[in-house]
Amino acid sequence: MPPDILAVRRRLFEDFGFYSANSLMIRTKEQTIIPLTLNRAQRKLLEVVERQLATRGYVRIIILKGRQMGLSTAIGGWLYWWVSQRTAQKALVVAHKAEATSTLFTMTKRYHNSMPAILKPSTSYSSKKELVFDALDSSYAVVTAGGDGIARSETITAAHLSEAAFWPPGSARENYSGLMDTIPNKPGTAVFNESTANGVSNLFAEQWNLAVKGESLFEPLFLSWLIAEGSDYRLPVPEGFVRSPDEEDIVAAYGADDEQLMFRRAKIAEKGRDLFKQEYPFSADEAFLTSGRPVFNPDQITELLKEAPEPLARMALEGEEFNQHPRGELLCYAPHDPLETYYIGADVGAGVQRDWSVAQVLNSKGEQAAMWRGQVDPDYFATILFFLGTFYNEARIIVESNNHGILTCARLGKDMSYPNFYVEEVYDKITDKTTVKMGFSTNVKSKPLIIDKLRAAVRDGETSIVDRETLTEMRSYIVTETGAMEAEQGCHDDTVMALALANHINEGAFTPVVNRDDWYVRMI
Repeated sequence: MPPDILAVRRRLFEDFGFYSANSLMIRTKEQTIIPLTLNRAQRKLLEVVERQLATRGYVRIIILKGRQMGLSTAIGGWLYWWVSQRTAQKALVVAHKAEATSTLFTMTKRYHNSMPAILKPSTSYSSKKELVFDALDSSYAVVTAGGDGIARSETITAAHLSEAAFWPPGSARENYSGLMDTIPNKPGTAVFNESTANGVSNLFAEQWNLAVKGESLFEPLFLSWLIAEGSDYRLPVPEGFVRSPDEEDIVAAYGADDEQLMFRRAKIAEKGRDLFKQEYPFSADEAFLTSGRPVFNPDQITELLKEAPEPLARMALEGEEFNQHPRGELLCYAPHDPLETYYIGADVGAGVQRDWSVAQVLNSKGEQAAMWRGQVDPDYFATILFFLGTFYNEARIIVESNNHGILTCARLGKDMSYPNFYVEEVYDKITDKTTVKMGFSTNVKSKPLIIDKLRAAVRDGETSIVDRETLTEMRSYIVTETGAMEAEQGCHDDTVMALALANHINEGAFTPVVNRDDWYVRMI
């Protein structure tokens, strides 16, 4: 093979952008067949792919995007390029419904059928859902989510999880787990988890949150509809067009132009404001909507999430002291002040490998100073609270006394005799006696009281929340159709309850008189 032809062939093998523009054919919305020249969103995805391949040898990306940005087209093309040019590769695309399965495989068949002869691999088998490249011992298949045991007995090297937020909820997690077991975390493998948002209680939302927190191998990539090229996301601007205050804020925050604002107006009129945010989000945080009525203002929570800082420190209880630790459960957001008054609210979980126990620390100004979150047994949680309260200047501690909290309260208040522990006086009408009860009993009357009090404090800026986990749970805390206040199905509310308890007992702090002359005048 001549050197110049060999150089081109090598570039086609190594450079997907070059390969797609010269080898892959797509059908446009105008019903024409043209080469796949990557658009801006597709190029941003490819940049992450190439960086991950260069740094760790394999690809793990979770992609949150607006509707119809061409991501499925690019990922499908990348997977076809990968398996059709390499030996012993097996690609699998999992679509959310049968119609999408057919559409994605038709797109792949078009890639294959229009491929130049020099690049087209020998095919021994082609069905409605699979291409088998016999000489390479590689294959490309498309299946529908919802089937039992997707690829459970296979070894997959590249996968596209398409619109994972819309996978059937009854089998989504089991199929995801089984599929990921078939893909080794080794060089040469790739997984693209790609979807528009669909609420907060689904597989995709869970995986996105894990990636954002750095608790999975996946790198989160948000692609706003504003980066889309061409006229698809624009409308002509009429004469006399004036931006609303809301639109001025959008321009300042995201750089939208007037044609994009006109598209937004038209889509909001068609879909409503909430659905527009889900399908055409400006940021990742506003894309995830709850199914119930939010307790906390979603726009306010979204803004707080944008500004949420990294913790100043992470600490862990070692012996009887909290010390710096890279994996500590205590996230500190403000320096410890020996003269400050602190309040701690605690929600008790069932124990190790179950739900979470949480302690929220507020200072006298209502600022979130720290948050402890971990999975520990209820009796040991009392130990943590004892030394956490001691560390924060013998903070006032309130513990929810329901269920597992009874043990935590008994150990903290009775066995350990914590000096600043919240107790309730309970009057019994029958015996005409008042008894002292340790902790706070949450019931149908008391729970709305503390949640409403927290909602008002957050709304009015009297309480300042900066922890991302707390804000995320606040976003999915809803009022159900029955009027109950609770976490969206599949979500947690441990941080919310602990925060509501801390806010409930926050009485501020005594402010000394600074100007002695003013003090003297008032005294006489």
